[in-house]
Amino acid sequence: MTEHTRTEQLIAAAADEPTVRASSRLKSRIYSRLALAQAADGPLLSLPDTKAAGRRLCVFEELVCLAPLGETIQSKNPCRVCHARVAAEHIEGAPIYWPHCPYVEFQNR
Repeated sequence: MTEHTRTEQLIAAAADEPTVRASSRLKSRIYSRLALAQAADGPLLSLPDTKAAGRRLCVFEELVCLAPLGETIQSKNPCRVCHARVAAEHIEGAPIYWPHCPYVEFQNR
């Protein structure tokens, strides 16, 4: 059996199985852990630089971005102290509706 044939069989088998979606809580926890790991490797891109690169910021990131804070604070992850993160990690379908919040995007709505 060739590798191409085996790949086609795996794709066909996967197509026959129902799609299983990860829970919003799991997605939120994974995102939080990835952000922590990224921050452990060094400073994050500052919020103004993130915004300049085309990523939209949530309302709290916008506030931090607009505040006269130093580069060190601008490079921190405000999601670590946001109640939306806590709610998203512990409640399936958490009642959070902040525009451009990654945790809102994970909710199974």
